[in-house]
Amino acid sequence: MKKRWILLGTAVVLGAAAYAGWQRYWYYTPGLIAAATNPVQPNQPVNWSQGPATATTPAVKRPPNIILIVADDLGINDISAFSGGLVPTPAIDRLMTEGATVDSFYTGNATCSPSRAAMMTGRYPTRFGFEFTAVPPIFAENLSHGDGIGPLKAIFHKDKVKGIMPYEQMGVPASEVMLPEVLSRAGYHTLHIGKWHLGEADGLRPENQGFDESLAVLAGAAKFLPDDSPDVVNAKLPWDPIDRFIWANLRHAVRWNGGKNFAPDRYMTDYFTDQAVNAIHANRNRPFFMYLAHTAPHTPLQALKSDYDKLGHIKDHRDRVYAAMLVALDRSVATILAKLEQEGLADNTLILFTSDNGGAWYVGMPDLNRPYRGWKATFFEGGIRAPLFARWPARIKPGTHVAGVGSHLDMFATAAAAAGSPLPTDRVMDSMNLLPELESGQPIPPRTLFWRSGDYRVVRDGDWKLQVSARPNRVWLYDLKADPTERHDLSAAMPEKVAELRAKIVAQAAQMPKPLWPALLEGPVRIDVPMNAPWKEGQDYVYWAN
Repeated sequence: MKKRWILLGTAVVLGAAAYAGWQRYWYYTPGLIAAATNPVQPNQPVNWSQGPATATTPAVKRPPNIILIVADDLGINDISAFSGGLVPTPAIDRLMTEGATVDSFYTGNATCSPSRAAMMTGRYPTRFGFEFTAVPPIFAENLSHGDGIGPLKAIFHKDKVKGIMPYEQMGVPASEVMLPEVLSRAGYHTLHIGKWHLGEADGLRPENQGFDESLAVLAGAAKFLPDDSPDVVNAKLPWDPIDRFIWANLRHAVRWNGGKNFAPDRYMTDYFTDQAVNAIHANRNRPFFMYLAHTAPHTPLQALKSDYDKLGHIKDHRDRVYAAMLVALDRSVATILAKLEQEGLADNTLILFTSDNGGAWYVGMPDLNRPYRGWKATFFEGGIRAPLFARWPARIKPGTHVAGVGSHLDMFATAAAAAGSPLPTDRVMDSMNLLPELESGQPIPPRTLFWRSGDYRVVRDGDWKLQVSARPNRVWLYDLKADPTERHDLSAAMPEKVAELRAKIVAQAAQMPKPLWPALLEGPVRIDVPMNAPWKEGQDYVYWAN
C-alpha cells in the first residue's frame, strides 16, 4: 500500500513538473508538430520550365519582362540612396538612379500579409475581408505572454479563437483575380520565388493563384540557415516574444509547386537569388513576370558569416548582423541586374522594387525609418512609407522623380499596363497605372488613400492625413506638405478638418465586408522608440490588431 502511494506521489510530482515545463516552453509546440508530421526533406534540384531555346522575336521587340522585388520589413532609412543605412546599398540605389522613384509611396498596410494582398490584387484587402495579418492562434497567444511595455499590456481575445478558420485557410480568396492571372492572359510565364503569406491551403497557394511555377516560403518568415550552421551568425532579441516564437518554430525550408518542404542548400537570400537567375535564363526567350519576395531583413536576424566578417567597423553585434543581411539583399539586386545584362534583357525589363512595410519596432534599432515617426504595425509614416524604384531603360529615363502619392495598390495596374493586359472589369479596382508618370516625370494626380486595421483607421486626402484610434481613444491630424514627419498634431486646432476626414473614413469603411477572420491580439507599439527602449510617461502609442 505504501509503495502504491509512493508511486502515485511520484507520478503526480513528475506530471506537475512536466506540466510546468510545458507551460514554460509550450510555444515550441507548432515546430515539434511540424517536425513530426511534415519533416524537412533534403535539398532537391529545382527544374524551372524551359522556354524557347532560341528567340523568335528580339528581346527589345517583345512585351517587357516584369520583375517585382519585395523586401520584408525594410526600413526606408536602410537604403543609402536616401542618405541612410548602416551599410551602402549600391545595387538598390542603382534602381533609383537608373530609373524612377515616387516621392511619396505607401504600402498597402503596415504589416506584411495585407500589403502583399494589395499588390497581388490591386484592391484594398479589406474589400475581400483580408484585414488582418494571418497568424496561428498559438502565435497570437504567445505574444500576449510578454511583459508588456510599462503599463501597456497585450490583449489576447481568447473568446474569438472558437470557430476561427484554420490558419492555413487564412488567405486571399480564390475568387480574387491576382496579378499573375492578368499577365498570363497577355502571354506571360509567371514565376514566384520567396515569401507568400497569402494562404497555405490547397487553392490558395501561389501555384493555385496564377503562378505557373512557385518556389515558396508559404508562411510569414523562415530561417535563413539552420541555427547551428558553421556559415551563419545569429542575433536573438531577448525582449521580443515574436523573436522567441520564431526561433522555436521556424525552419530553413521551401516548397516547390506545393510539394513537400525541403532544405535550401545555402543562405536563404542567396538561394532565392540563384534560383531567380536560373529562372531568368530558362525564360530568356519569352516574356515573364517574376515576383521575387525576399524574407530579408525580417527576423530571425541571421547573417552569412562571410558578410558579417567584413563589417568589423560595426561594433554592435545585432546591428552588424542586420547590416550583413542588407549586404546580401543588395547583392541579390546586383546579381539580377548582371544576369539581365548577360542575357540581353536589361533594356526591356521593368523592375519594380519596394518593401512590404516599414522597419519593425521589435528589432530594437531606433533609426530604421528615420526621419519618419512610427514603425511596422503603425500607420504613422514610418510604418507605411516605402521605396518605389522603377527601372526600365527602354522607357523610363534615369533619375526621374515623380511627385504625388503612389501605393502598393498601383503595382497591379502599372504592371498590367506595361504588359498591355486589361484590368478586371467585374469588380472595383483601387489600382492606378503609374506608368505615364514614371515615363514622363509628371506628378501623380491628387488622390485619397485609406488604411485600416480593426478600430485603427487612417485616410490621406491630398496633403491631409487623419489617424483615428480606439486604443488609445484619440486622433492625430497632420498637414504632410508642411509637416511630412508628423511632428505637429493639428487635431485640436482644426476640428472641422477632423470631422471632414473622419466622414471619409466612415464612408469608405461602410463599403467593406466583415473580416474573414478576427484579430486575436491587440498589442502596444510606441511611435517614437523601439520595443527595447524604457517606458516613459507621455509616450505616443497605438494598439495594433494582429
